[in-house]
Amino acid sequence: MKNKFYTYIQNLQDQICKGLEDIDGSTKFREDVWERAEGGGGRTRVIENGTVFEKGGVNISAVHGKLPDTMQKMFGVGEADFFACGLSLVIHPKNPMVPTVHANWRYFEMYDENGNIINQWFGGGQDLTPYYLFEEDAKHFHQTCKNACDKHNPEFYPNYKKKCDEYFWNAHRFEARGIGGLFFDYLKATEVMSMEDWFNFVTEVGNSFLQAYVPIVEKRKDLPYSDAQRTWQEIRRGRYVEFNLVHDKGTLFGLKTNGRIESILMSLPPHVQWVYDHHPEPGSEEEKLLKILAKPIDWV
Repeated sequence: MKNKFYTYIQNLQDQICKGLEDIDGSTKFREDVWERAEGGGGRTRVIENGTVFEKGGVNISAVHGKLPDTMQKMFGVGEADFFACGLSLVIHPKNPMVPTVHANWRYFEMYDENGNIINQWFGGGQDLTPYYLFEEDAKHFHQTCKNACDKHNPEFYPNYKKKCDEYFWNAHRFEARGIGGLFFDYLKATEVMSMEDWFNFVTEVGNSFLQAYVPIVEKRKDLPYSDAQRTWQEIRRGRYVEFNLVHDKGTLFGLKTNGRIESILMSLPPHVQWVYDHHPEPGSEEEKLLKILAKPIDWV
């Protein structure tokens, strides 16, 4: 399973990078291949200063070795070996009318002293962070997520949509990071779902990513915008940074386990603002977004 999924995310990285390069048209992803001293490594790809994408990364990694102390405590186990692989992406467009997008799909195995698998699971999801709300875009993104889920179980979309709304919540701001999508973790074999079934589900979601995001980018990338709207985008990006550094489990885990810092912080946007006690004009499009982010909405 680990070889099968790692091959999948290698191909998916190629597919997504090409799709995004085609939309931008002015620049390409820069590739960085790296190794982890404790075992494994990855392939980081970053796009910067494009016509459409100001900064973005589509990274894959496959790491293995002794389970770090922090993970032993997290999982409630003693010494063990592990393998983990995944694809993680964040795309920050230049035009504030185009939303930021994040996605991640991952697989984990844990072994006993004889090398036998004692635990394995999938996790991941995809979510959208707009700066200006176009309801048809939100509906399109969520409908694409729902379509992927419904092919496997009609309960998956409402369940994983709810988990996404709960996870991407900036508790110290009492608001969502964005308009959500899907979030799932610890997808383990059950009487109903085998690991092969979970593989088919997770790859279905991964394959839906470009379909969920690209039409939105194409529709919004050439819309006009003002300096004031760009400032609003940078203020909202500040909330994105806050979530990643304060709450995001993946970022915190990477920072605590001697992860590759350039890959971990790749998700941060290049231009951000923190304006003291900022409040948008009453009745404005900016205030409309904040009201939406205060309480999750059922988009489909």
